[in-house]
Amino acid sequence: MTVWKSLPFPVSVDDGSGDKSASVHAHMQKNSFPIKDLTEQQKQGVDVVRKLMYTLDEEGGLEEIYTFRESLERLSMFKKVERKPMPWPCQLTIGPNLSIRIVAYKSVTEERVKKLWAIVDAKTLRREDVQKETVYCLNDDDETEVQKDDTIQGFRYGSDIVPFSKEDEEQMKYKTEGKCFSVLGFTRSSQIQRHYYMGNQALKVFAAKDDANAAVAFSALVRALDELKVVAVVRYAYDRRCYPQIGVAFPYIKDTYECLIYVQLPYMEDLRQYVFSSLKNSKKCIPTVDQLSAVDSLIDSMNLVHEDGETFEDLFKPSKIPNPHFQRLYQCLQHKAFHSDKPLPPIEQHLLEMLEMPCVVRERCQAPLERVKALFPLKEVGKKKEEKTAQDIFKDNEDEPSLKKPKIEDEEEGFSLMKLAEGNITSVGSVNPAEDFRILVRKKNADFKDVSQQLKNRIDQFLENKGSQYYMKGIDCIRAFREEAMKLCKVQCFNDFLQALKSKLEDKALSDFWEIMVQERISLITKDEAEGSLVTGEEAEKFLAPKEQKNETLPPTDEGGDVDDLLDMM
Repeated sequence: MTVWKSLPFPVSVDDGSGDKSASVHAHMQKNSFPIKDLTEQQKQGVDVVRKLMYTLDEEGGLEEIYTFRESLERLSMFKKVERKPMPWPCQLTIGPNLSIRIVAYKSVTEERVKKLWAIVDAKTLRREDVQKETVYCLNDDDETEVQKDDTIQGFRYGSDIVPFSKEDEEQMKYKTEGKCFSVLGFTRSSQIQRHYYMGNQALKVFAAKDDANAAVAFSALVRALDELKVVAVVRYAYDRRCYPQIGVAFPYIKDTYECLIYVQLPYMEDLRQYVFSSLKNSKKCIPTVDQLSAVDSLIDSMNLVHEDGETFEDLFKPSKIPNPHFQRLYQCLQHKAFHSDKPLPPIEQHLLEMLEMPCVVRERCQAPLERVKALFPLKEVGKKKEEKTAQDIFKDNEDEPSLKKPKIEDEEEGFSLMKLAEGNITSVGSVNPAEDFRILVRKKNADFKDVSQQLKNRIDQFLENKGSQYYMKGIDCIRAFREEAMKLCKVQCFNDFLQALKSKLEDKALSDFWEIMVQERISLITKDEAEGSLVTGEEAEKFLAPKEQKNETLPPTDEGGDVDDLLDMM
């Protein structure tokens, strides 16, 4: 039996009796509010309660003592309905001839919120009033509907799609005979690193009940592992539908029971190998004796174990701290159930205090923190000097007088001698086509029609690849084409290209690229922008306006694939 005794006042440590055993919980849950001294009548009440506590403690009846405030906080916690542990009976096998009946229970497992959310009608709040229907359509102009039976799963393998039917998936599954807990071998416990523990649960494995032979054999195994300081590497499968796991079972011996604790181990693909340089190789990273001492003092001051002479108590007990996420969720659900029209309440203070450092530790570590701050000063690092490259050396010097600068017709931002020094550009490439186009059209005896045709071919190539990075390159090319056409009086050439491009985008169902052009406001060149144009501002706006008679849905974009995709998946 567990008895909680609640007092209408906090229990102070120094109440004159010299006994501190009844005030351990006050250290654990101490808050930032000021505590008043006890009156004589309250001290007498504490003595009476303490005598009652000691009397019950002799019979193992009393465990903890709480104040009224702490009791209210405990009662306000949402608690799940306790479920009986589900046993997992199995055979622990060591080789083909040794088998021990065991039963396992989940000791630690990640608790998750069940997916109880349902989509309901906002007015009637009934789930039956909302129906969900999935329709499969082809990526064509008519969006031809396809029956679900006529579809098949496809696995993207690089740029190809590998078909994979339900029958293939069933044949691919690993077939097991059933549940399994088989020992593959033994290894030293020092070989199993702490960071190898993975999975979302830990199992406690016991010998089967009412089986004396299994109990003797299992106890001998556990004690032998403990004495030899070795662990068992086991193959674990929950049932025949689950894939097998590799895990470690290490001995755990207490006064009242003994068992094996199973934790999953990683496979080769689960490990991440990183190589970092040692801090000892750099003299700047070697701390001084004072710095080491300061950090040691900080760690000691933040110790969560409260030592009191012969006894000690852990200030951090996971079994006593509820999950703040669950508590907040249930608090909001309860509020909405009774007050559906009101906003959600703020987070309760005791939930916020659970996520903060204990007040005892906070007060204790202030002096060590100040010492660490003084020994590890932070200095603002200025900007490093930029290294000069060949491009910086050959770049136009903006500080020179205009008489020393070479005269370039229609000078603009972004065009300089640096770009001419990048190499002898003879055609519009695929790496930086917009800049290649600008350089080529400025050369002497350059054929604007021929260079613009090269740029158009690159734009068509980017549209065929259908990817966001290719689309943005195409937009840059169109911008460069528009700017150079205005400066070199080739307005009609650009307008004809843009009108042809719009028709091509509609025919090939590339409405997503056209939407980008609309957002960027890339339209025809108007007479207000260049003299050779016959397009008015209203016609340019109408050119970007969508057509009313068509209501096409955007087809899913295919990012395309290449060798890099294949390597990433391998």
